[in-house]
Amino acid sequence: MKFETSDLVTLDYSDEGTGQPVVFLTGFGGSKEIWHQQKKLLLQRGLRVVRLDFRNQGLSQHVNWGLRISRLAADVHELCVLLKLTDFILVGNSMGGATIYAYLSLFGPVNVHKIVIVDQPPKMINESDWQFGFKNLTWQNFKDRLKQPLGPSTFKHIDDDTFALVKKVTESYPFDSKLDYPLLLNHAVQDWRDVIKRMSIPMLLVVGQQSPYFDYHFSDEIQKMNGTIKTAMVEKSGHIVMAEQSEKFNQLLWQFIGN
Repeated sequence: MKFETSDLVTLDYSDEGTGQPVVFLTGFGGSKEIWHQQKKLLLQRGLRVVRLDFRNQGLSQHVNWGLRISRLAADVHELCVLLKLTDFILVGNSMGGATIYAYLSLFGPVNVHKIVIVDQPPKMINESDWQFGFKNLTWQNFKDRLKQPLGPSTFKHIDDDTFALVKKVTESYPFDSKLDYPLLLNHAVQDWRDVIKRMSIPMLLVVGQQSPYFDYHFSDEIQKMNGTIKTAMVEKSGHIVMAEQSEKFNQLLWQFIGN
């Protein structure tokens, strides 16, 4: 399915099922198919599943404008308004999680029931008061470092069904990391710690113990910022927890949103 944003970009999304809506947001360079196992679970449980491909990703239009996290959050907001979603749950992995933080900062928690963040700390750049950023990223090296490949994101192979779906999209609609470099820079310089501290809706943070990108102990820091936030660490998983350990992730997801 397609819709046009207010800045004239055609985005691809899927909208399946009925019941309470759950909106899934993918990380940098990813496609909505990565949430295949979660879609299956929630449709079986009677929920409505909405999955969005960000601009320049998956089946969405490739453009050279609006490449900033705030614009991605606006895209999510416009889709939710278009679909008349209320009392919805936002689930985001990696940059999709950062987009949720931006959404809450811009639009507040109105109509948002709960949020789930998968392996995304609130700050990507390491400095004296934050040592849980992306690998060794600093203010001194981030512009050059992010021109280089990010490196493998997984600890183990994702499930075969999801892999086949993602591979098909990747081959037919290849991601252009050079085109999206401004977005990655914008993502890297954000600091969402104030959003976390003021979080007033239920939130679950799921981290991968073997994430190649982040030290999973950042979840402890999140709880120090806001004691109402639930956290869970998944063993034998990298950055793409929902596809590397889909059964365990789905248990955690349902425990949190099914109540």
